[in-house]
Amino acid sequence: MFNPRLTETLSDFPFARLNALLGPIAPPSHLPLINMSVGEPQGAMPAFARRIVADEVDGWNRYPPNQGLPELNLAICEWLTRRYKLPKDLLDPQRHVHPTAGSKEGVYIISTVATPQQKGGGRPVVALPNPFYQAYLGGAVLSGAEPLLVNASASNGFLPDFEGIAEATWRRMSVVYLCSPANPQGAIASMDYLQKLIRLCRRHDAVLAVDECYAEIYTGEAPTGALQAALAMDETGGADPFRNLTVFHSLSKRSNAAGLRAGFVAGDPRLVAMVLRWRTYGGPQIPFAIQKAAAALWREEVHPLETREWYRRNFRVAEQILHNRFGYYTPGGGFFLWLDVGDGEAATRKLWAEAHVKVLPGAYVCRETDGVNTAKRYIRVALVHDEKTTREGLSRLASVL
Repeated sequence: MFNPRLTETLSDFPFARLNALLGPIAPPSHLPLINMSVGEPQGAMPAFARRIVADEVDGWNRYPPNQGLPELNLAICEWLTRRYKLPKDLLDPQRHVHPTAGSKEGVYIISTVATPQQKGGGRPVVALPNPFYQAYLGGAVLSGAEPLLVNASASNGFLPDFEGIAEATWRRMSVVYLCSPANPQGAIASMDYLQKLIRLCRRHDAVLAVDECYAEIYTGEAPTGALQAALAMDETGGADPFRNLTVFHSLSKRSNAAGLRAGFVAGDPRLVAMVLRWRTYGGPQIPFAIQKAAAALWREEVHPLETREWYRRNFRVAEQILHNRFGYYTPGGGFFLWLDVGDGEAATRKLWAEAHVKVLPGAYVCRETDGVNTAKRYIRVALVHDEKTTREGLSRLASVL
């Protein structure tokens, strides 16, 4: 009755596993809950965007266009051009970008769009970093591909070694996922890393799908983008510079707008067109109010500075409290701590039982390779609260562990 790929291959979602782990434990009632398990921004979406959503009453009786409002597509192209210093008018709003319901929808769809029935004489392969965002695995499995989890551990700077994949496997590769800045470790792919990976994917006619949803949350220099890296290569011989490349962005982190579900895919026009075709059949249309608010948010550059400083303050607090413990480091981007606590599940239970702090075991966003879960020692801690709450949560963590 059910699709076995969904029921047998995909394991329980991390937060369902977390609830099962903590369900039998009664936390201390005298301490208020501090939930640091979910990467859900606790800051407010800018007031001007909230007003647009509230005031846009005339569009609710009409079907929004699947291809996106022209003003939104243009705003996305203008933002990409500013953020990544691309040549003016390089990006065509009708060819190079397409709005999605957050970046999650886009990264899921791309495997379906880009995975044939067979490749290289066998079942196609979709490679993803390990640890990983669940939508990558869902896209790989439900497209019918064989998921290949490539470890991203401390030994390789928390960036997966895709170059180490065997040539026979590369011949079957349909999609390669990368997240930069990485979730959960915050590692940032360099220009050189991105360009080597783009070349590998082009050589084997695979699609590189780069999730850049944390690109505006960084502690030092702004992360290099994959579009930027591809353009700098200038190896297309007159073809589109973004051949075999897609990137995914969202307003969830940049604008504290996780509930808005506003993101986009950009890159190779052939792939963008196929994402639109897929969404025409099975994707949700994005309401006019959401699209108009999203266009305004992509055009405004003050609030991301404030958001970035919010997280930088939290990392300064983390540095003060944890600087010499749990392998602490300040990540290049994102808003997670990736802490080596010896046993992630045991630490998670202890924090819940003694401190009423909820975190996520690292093993829940990672799968075993060669019989080993490389994230078993870790917990993921989301620094999404205000500075006062963050200080209290990390202080409890340090005192209990």
